[in-house]
Amino acid sequence: MTEASTELTFDRLLQKAVEVFAEHGFRDATVREICTRANVNIASVNYYFRSKEALYVKALAFAFHEVNRRYPQNAAMNANLPPEHRLALFIDNFLQRLLDDSSVGFHSKLIAREITDPTKALDEIIATTIVPQCALLKEIIELILGPETDRELVNRCILSIFGQCVMFKHSRSVIDRLYPELIADEAAVQNSAEHIAHFSLAALSHFAKLSE
Repeated sequence: MTEASTELTFDRLLQKAVEVFAEHGFRDATVREICTRANVNIASVNYYFRSKEALYVKALAFAFHEVNRRYPQNAAMNANLPPEHRLALFIDNFLQRLLDDSSVGFHSKLIAREITDPTKALDEIIATTIVPQCALLKEIIELILGPETDRELVNRCILSIFGQCVMFKHSRSVIDRLYPELIADEAAVQNSAEHIAHFSLAALSHFAKLSE
């Protein structure tokens, strides 16, 4: 087997593993189904990854990598922009990635599954991917509220902002039935992101005044 074909097999297994794990979850997904979709011998998982558990960890890391590659937070990291603008950019990026219906949707679905029904892989994912996202949002919030702001307040603000965005993901079936116009297309999602940003900035402004 050539190096090129080995790499192709490895990548194909990862891609199909993301799909199967996203659809069934870690516990109900089978190595046989992953290999069938990848059109490879079932022994390939043991050869390339050693176990289903190791394949899952790699698939989860791959899912985060692909989402971050498609939706980098570079704009929100720009320290030359006002923090209010950075917050709006962060929220827009985060909501767009959550509601992406393209192939990235499998990656987002797998990530959502892991967060709601965690495995041993979650600790590593938190350290390598979620912590940097929280750190960026924390930096932006502290610029708005001031560096001396109570840490618990900052952390609650972080979770409140993430919560508003994640609501659109985890309650999408309800939103599709009650308020479909809010996520009907890319422009609608952007408008919803702007609303979350305005709503959050109003709350942050309130907390900033209380600390004066």
